[in-house]
Amino acid sequence: MHSILYTCWQQEKYTPMKKIIFVLLTLTLICCKEEPKPEFSLIGITNGIDNGTVVYLHSILENELIDSTRVENDSFSFQTKLSKTPLEVDLYTKDNSHWRSLWLENNPMTFDGINTDFENAIVTGSKTEDLSQTLYRNIDSLPRNEMLKLEMEFVKNNPNSIISASLLSFYSTTFGKDKTKELFNPFSLENKKSEYGKMITKYIEFNKEPKIGEQFVDFEMVDKNGVTKKLSDLKGKTVLLEFWASWCAGCRQENPHLVKTYQKFNSKGFEIFAVSQDDNKENWLKAIKKDTLNWEHVSDLKGSKNEASLIYGINKIPDNFLIDENGVIIGRDLHGINLEKKLAEIMLVANN
Repeated sequence: MHSILYTCWQQEKYTPMKKIIFVLLTLTLICCKEEPKPEFSLIGITNGIDNGTVVYLHSILENELIDSTRVENDSFSFQTKLSKTPLEVDLYTKDNSHWRSLWLENNPMTFDGINTDFENAIVTGSKTEDLSQTLYRNIDSLPRNEMLKLEMEFVKNNPNSIISASLLSFYSTTFGKDKTKELFNPFSLENKKSEYGKMITKYIEFNKEPKIGEQFVDFEMVDKNGVTKKLSDLKGKTVLLEFWASWCAGCRQENPHLVKTYQKFNSKGFEIFAVSQDDNKENWLKAIKKDTLNWEHVSDLKGSKNEASLIYGINKIPDNFLIDENGVIIGRDLHGINLEKKLAEIMLVANN
């Protein structure tokens, strides 16, 4: 276009006004020429994965499948339109024999697993992923408590990184309300407005962290039939506020003991109010039926971000609070024989 305009200039006698028009036209053409926006792509090389194996991209934040593709000759590729970036995803095969989490950005990215296993593949093209790799390259082999300490330090030193927002949203119940607020306050406005930031804000607002010796904190939630139930509906009884989920192996192992305990003490005024951290209603209901859990069940199907879990500061399951007939919390995290002993003690005192 520039060469055509230049030729025309040579062929005609230009007045100063025409020269001005020409310059303005040229500048307009230059300014209006859009630079192509970078787009996400991921080209992968693997090692020993069968042809036809499906590889999935799954959003961790939104807990939904983004895309899938097949491995052919130990290579795969994605040309996916991402709604937003950076985006934290799981990349995995159907049987989970190959799995890797990573941060995607709107750039051409590569995944090189030719000389290593899938989980430790070298990923390029994302500055966020580079930072994440640097963090976990140094701490992956450490004991959990030391790893947690370094992750907390990373959050403190990188308040503008989306990785910090992701980590703090995940560990907020582990760090506790006060520490979470301390780490969250210096965050950039962008981080605070992110989905992770919104989850952290919600935790801070909801969390009451009731302690043994304090009154229980009431809440309401729908049961398996969609009927709203309140914890306070059971006031006047000895209540075990139980936090669990169908996918939690430890919870399912504990359930037979809980069933026996319920059968033994229910006639004496003992009730269970179970809050599920499931996000799949069908799985939740199947587990209730299979384990014959014949007590009150509620859930908002928000997984670990269940509102009752936020209120009570639950950072692992199974977990529970034992509440006496006056609404006072008298025990926490009681299971098996320890729960039976505590209930026997309560019932003995009540009968004297």
